Formats: sequence, structure tokens, C-alpha cells
Amino acid sequence: MISVSDLELRAGARLLMDEVNFRIDAGDKVGLVGRNGAGKTTMTKVLAGQTLPAGGTVTRTGTLGYLPQDTHLPDMEQLARARILSARGLDVVSAKLRKCQEDMASEDPAVSAKAMRQYDRLEAEFIAGGGYAAESEAAAICNNLALPERILNQPIGTLSGGQRRRVELARILYSNADTLLLDEPTNHLDADSITWLRDFLIAYEGGFLIISHNTELLDAVVNKVYHLDANRATIDQYNLSWKKYLTQRETDERARRRERANVEKKAGVLLAQADKMRAKATKAVAAQNMIKRAERMMRGLEEERQSDRVAALRFPDPAPCGKTPLTADGLSKSYGSLEIFTGLDLAIDRGSKVVILGLNGAGKTTLLRMLAGVDKPDSGQVVPGHGLKIGYFAQEHDTIDIQRSVLENMRSSAPTHLGDADVRNILGSFMFSGDDVNKPAGVLSGGEKTRLALAMIVASHANVLLLDEPTNNLDPASREQILNALASFAGAVVLVSHDEGAVESLNPERVLLLPDGTEDLWNDEYLELVTLA
Repeated sequence: MISVSDLELRAGARLLMDEVNFRIDAGDKVGLVGRNGAGKTTMTKVLAGQTLPAGGTVTRTGTLGYLPQDTHLPDMEQLARARILSARGLDVVSAKLRKCQEDMASEDPAVSAKAMRQYDRLEAEFIAGGGYAAESEAAAICNNLALPERILNQPIGTLSGGQRRRVELARILYSNADTLLLDEPTNHLDADSITWLRDFLIAYEGGFLIISHNTELLDAVVNKVYHLDANRATIDQYNLSWKKYLTQRETDERARRRERANVEKKAGVLLAQADKMRAKATKAVAAQNMIKRAERMMRGLEEERQSDRVAALRFPDPAPCGKTPLTADGLSKSYGSLEIFTGLDLAIDRGSKVVILGLNGAGKTTLLRMLAGVDKPDSGQVVPGHGLKIGYFAQEHDTIDIQRSVLENMRSSAPTHLGDADVRNILGSFMFSGDDVNKPAGVLSGGEKTRLALAMIVASHANVLLLDEPTNNLDPASREQILNALASFAGAVVLVSHDEGAVESLNPERVLLLPDGTEDLWNDEYLELVTLA
């Protein structure tokens, strides 16, 4: 259970919310909604105890499972299986059991005998912690989240961002926590995994708070909605299902607009009357009193909800380049004995639009990282053509230095001829203005990091965009703006996405299927594979 009392949250000097009170009890299935940058991710961090609020108290009882947007884990050498089992403390004893099994087969009698003596004790400890049944439960969760055995046996550092994200989600769901905090849990999930997650959350007996832009998921699982209203620095609480919430919220907004119109009309009458009276010396005091009364009426009125701001995004004309600015020749990549792909060829022509499809773990992110020059292939080469300027959007926002401010990140990616005013103008079009540009990038929400990463690409005047899940974490309005800009971009685009709308907006000419590296002309039949791949 989580209890919140008089909560105050700030992002720098900006007030996000004030005097907020609510509880999450067993059976409460809460959808936390609001525009990007309103403070949803900040709130989950505070609820999880990762950061402190500016004011108020958060009380937690029972166990808590928290899935953040960014899954930068401390031990990248840890096996994925061990990371998941660690949720119930079974990772260490499970690893020792496997080592004992190996040692019992040793040709050295002393090693074998020692292993046999240890095995019984370790197995008893393992069984006391849930043992083989718990391990089987973890395997079932992993299977439903598209985490096969070969992924579980890899070090976390060798996994793609999407795979790491699914490992962490599996760990949280396996933990049997009393309360869950889930920040965009459907990112990097295919359609089957989202369906399974929906059923899991419907059956979940504890309480949870979920941030998601997947409205179908919210409609299926939540019984309460908390709307974070950034303009009023408060949370509107609705003990309603998703569809009923949408209807009630619109009713509430119409009532606020009517109330504001009535008060503004009355205040206007007072101000007009005061304006007539203050010209006469005998009525100046009365006129001043009328003005003060009108001001009090306006101060006591709730601000009408403003239309959600969205990024005024437009990709500039790409820098000039040759006919084929980027070529991949015979790329191969393996992690240990696991072969990702081999002998892969790809030519990106000027202005071409290419979609990369493949099951989770097929190497989509790995290929984009190679094309961007972040990772090196085991064999083959990436050949830059004349005038190549790459704009790379990493699904885990790896292009952003979280230790530097928003403005410093922008300056590092912008050409030297762009002045400070130009850089600030680009940031302003992505809703970073005033003191927001001086915030450390590490405190940004997932949606804000997405906007910053895209702003950095816009500043670079790239002619080849490598986009890895660019619509993750975006609210619907911002997503629409980005897709509209993408559709009109004159440069080349290589896209990895589970978002059908993003692929449709791109209107691709070609598709590359991984891990085989088969290339084909795009047709609408491939659209059915987007959410599955």
C-alpha cells in the first residue's frame, strides 16, 4: 500500500503539483495520465523512494515493484536469468547449484566429493525460497514476454535495450510485490506479449499504478484514473474505468469553462463600471474597491485547462549528399556462441525509406548501432558515402549525456555555425523554454528525453535518420506531430518500430527482414508483422 499526503513536486523551480493526497490499496488499479513533462515519471520515482518530494510525505507498506522507463542496470555482466531470479533472492543459490552440478561431474574425486556434500544443503536452501516451482514460474513469465532460453543465458550487457527492458519487466512481475509501479510497461513488447500482460494485470490481486499511452491496455485493466493537470498543478482523481473517465473529464472541463466564462463576465462588468467611476474624484475609492473585488474573483477561479502543448516539429532540409550516402557490406555479429546475423548487405540511397522488421532479439537495434558507428561488426564494414550526416535516435536515449543540461546536449550536436539563439529556438519548438533548458538531462521523463533526442537530430541537419522506436513514451499529440514531420522529411530514414502508425506515416519503399537479411519491396501485408516483430 502507498499513502500520499500533501505531496509537492517540482522540476527545478517549476511547480508540478501541490497539496496532492491519495492512496493505492490492494485492488486499486490506477492509470496515471497527463501530457509529456507534466510530472508522471517524477511522481513514480518519488512513490518508489528513488527521489525525495519537495514537500509532503509518502508512506509505503508491504513490498514494492518498480519498473522505470530507463533500465540502465548496475551490473551489466549479470546473466539475464540471474537478474530475474534476484527478485526473490534465488539468483545466488541457483548459480551455486549449477556450479555444483558441473563440479560433481569432475574427474577430480576431491572436487566431486565436495560438490556432492554442498549440493544437498544448497538444494534445501533453494527449495525453501520457492525452489523449482518458483523457477518454473519465472520461466513461464519470460516465455510470455518473448525471452527465450538463449536470451536468459546472456549477460545483460549483450542485450538490446528492448531485451533489457523485458528482462526488468519479467523481474518485477515475478517479484510477487504487493504494489507495482509500471512506467510504460508495453514499450518494446510485441502484440502477444501485450495481450499476456493485460491478462496478468487484470488477474493481479495487489494494487498498481501504471503510466501508459496504450489506451486499449488502460481500458482493459484500470479501475481508477489520476489525471495530472500541469496547468493547475494538481491531480484529478476519478474512481472510474477508462471510458467512463474520458466522458466525466470532458463533462468536468465543460463545467470549468462555463464557470470561468460566468466569473469573467461578472469581473468584466465590475472593471467596466470602475473605469467609468474612477474619473470622478468623489468615486475613486469605490472604483478601486471594485477593481480589487474583480481581481479576487479571478484569483479564486480555477484556471481553465489549456490545450496541451505539442512539439512544433519540422525536420529541416537534409544536408546535400551523394546518391548512396550509407552502405553496409557483409555485416556479421555474434555474442559468444550466439549468432545474431551474418553476411548482411544494405544500401541506403538518398531520400529512401526503409523499415527493419524481425522478432525481438533478431538484431534490429544491433544493426542500427552499427550503421550509426556506435558498435563495430565482427566482420564486414559500414561505408559512409559522400556528404553523409547521420541522425541516430537510440531507443534507450543513449545519445543523451544525462550529466549535462538540455542546452549543453543540444550545443554538442548542433553545427558550429548555429548560434545560441538558434539552438534555443529549436529547443523552444520542442517545448523546452526558460529554465527548462538548464535542467540536467538525467531528470527528464522518457517523453522529454525523446523530445530532446529528436531536437538534437533536427539541429544536426542529418540526411540519414536511424530511428529506433522513436514514438515510445510520447503522448498522442506529440506522437502525431512527430509522425507528420517524419512523413514530409526529404532525407533517408531507416526505421525500427512496433508502432503501425509510425510505419504507415513513413510510407516505406523497402523492408529488411532480420536475422536473415532478406530485402523486399514494401507492401501492406508486412504491416501485419510490425506489432508482432
